Amino acid sequence: MRKLLFAGLACLLVGCAGSPFAGHDIPPGASRDAVIARMGQPDRVVRLAGGERLQYSLQPYGQFAWMVDLDTAGRVTQARQVLTEGNFHRIEPGKWTREDVEREFGRPAWVDGVASWNGPVMTYRWRDIANSDMFYYVYLDPQGVVRRAHPGMEFINATDPRR
Repeated sequence: MRKLLFAGLACLLVGCAGSPFAGHDIPPGASRDAVIARMGQPDRVVRLAGGERLQYSLQPYGQFAWMVDLDTAGRVTQARQVLTEGNFHRIEPGKWTREDVEREFGRPAWVDGVASWNGPVMTYRWRDIANSDMFYYVYLDPQGVVRRAHPGMEFINATDPRR
């Protein structure tokens, strides 16, 4: 029993070493290798005009996504958690595309559709400033252009009002 407990604790500690939660204090100037050593392999690497972005997302179940921007020399210019209300308000309907949204926020928790909309709806999970569980919906037209975007509450463990 003692060996099993020790093995479980060791696995937990090793798992934390490559966690995206470790991104909160990545200093500007750190190397790409240092970021990967701390946070693990990124979920996705996106080319930027002045370098690249390493994306670390906890979607579909988590509510955080870290973007680590690197210059052409492979040095960190900024690291930030992007699933915030202020960042979502940067989305410009009619201008942004699905590619723009995924570059800025990573892949969504899921993409589905609704009967009242002719196109996919990207859904991100996040927490607002009051620490409430939220969704952010991004509605795309059939050509992949954002037409509208808005937040919505996520009711976890809420009772079904029909019962």
